[in-house]
This record gives sequence, C-alpha cells and structure tokens, in this order.
Amino acid sequence: MKAAYERLLIKFSGEGLAGESGSGIDPAVFANVAREIRGVHELGVQVSVVVGGGNIIRGIHAESAGMDRAQADYMGMLGTVINAMALQDALEKLDVPTRVQTAIEIAQVAEVFIRRRAIRHLEKGRIVIFAGGTGNPFFSTDTAAALRAAEVGAQVILKATQVDGVYDSDPEVDRGAVRYERLGYALAIRKNLRFMDQAAIALCRENGLPIVVFDMSVEGNVKKVACGAPIGTLVHDEGET
Repeated sequence: MKAAYERLLIKFSGEGLAGESGSGIDPAVFANVAREIRGVHELGVQVSVVVGGGNIIRGIHAESAGMDRAQADYMGMLGTVINAMALQDALEKLDVPTRVQTAIEIAQVAEVFIRRRAIRHLEKGRIVIFAGGTGNPFFSTDTAAALRAAEVGAQVILKATQVDGVYDSDPEVDRGAVRYERLGYALAIRKNLRFMDQAAIALCRENGLPIVVFDMSVEGNVKKVACGAPIGTLVHDEGET
C-alpha cells in the first residue's frame, strides 16, 4: 500500500479510547490504537495525533452538573494529557518514537507545544501527540486538531470516530439517515452537522484542510484512509455533497 499523504493528523475522541467500559483508561484499546498508528507510520508518513479527554471528563457535561465551565474545561485538558501519556506508552512499547507536546505547561511529563520543534520531530520520523487542547477553555479538541494540523502543515485530518462517516441526521435515532460520501464545508456548517464543532470546520475551510471521518473500530481503517481508500466521509471544499 502507498500513502496518499506525506504529513497528516489523526484525531481520536476520548470516548473512542474508553472501550466498552465507556470511561477511564483501557490499555487494550490504547494498544490497538497504537498498532493502527504504527501501520501508518511504517508507510513513511509523518504522523501527528490529537486525543480528546471525554473518557475522563467532558467540560460541557461537568458544567451541566453545576461545575464552572472554565474550570471543567481545564480539567478536560488535563484528561487529554493523561490519554496522550497512555498512548505514548503504548506506541513506545511497539518501538515507535513518540513525543507528547501540551498546550499547558507540565514540564515533568511532556514538552510544551512549540511549532518548529513539533515539525522537526515529524521530520525525524517521530509521532507527535498534541495534548491540552488549545490551552484555552470553551474550545474543543476538534478545534485543537484543526489548529495544530494547520500549524504543522498537515495535508489532511483523519477523524477517527465510532460511526462510519457523516450522516444528514443522527443514524441512531433516524433509520432513514443518509451517509455522505463527500461533503462540502459550507453545507456542513449550514446544516450544523455535528461530526465536528463549527469552529473546527470553519478553521479547516479557511486553511483548505480536508477531513476524513471514519469508523476507528474497524481494524486497518486508519491505514486504508491514509492510503486514500474511499472509506467514511470526505469533507472538503469541492461542492456541497
């Protein structure tokens, strides 16, 4: 198989990293994700990763339970650091060189995010895991993924989810929901399709960053998408559907 991209960013949701338990750290899940990432790395692709923290805490949910939203979001950022450290451990057990960079300073466990250093790591063949979101409350890790991808010059964002693409309505509620094979940024924003938040989609649109939304639970899918296989939904700027 031949890679379709030289440099890409993969976004993994925290919920997807939780496994069947729905929360916490499942080493078996992280081991599987690490193998998927290694498969892409072995193609010679420069790989960066953004991880969510929803398996530990989601700021918006904590807010609904009465917690201050900014405080809850900062806690969520720390949750992404925990996930990044777990993923780094799983990757290094596979002998894949990995660095964690965070948007908040935690010098004892990770590097602070420095754009030029991140690019240099990628050029040297290291996986770079970006944690801590954007470093600001009220922004999701989807927005962090779009921001970091633009900063390091990634050619695409692979959004690994628990569904097989983007639908025109919630497929768990609407049995008649239709999956898009291709989708324009403008339509995604206008219809408020919730595969990513609006800020992240707009940032990708402004920077011409295509997004591929696909099911991470299918073994080998990450590598196939990295090779350009027509899996999931491609979100880009060519037309609306």
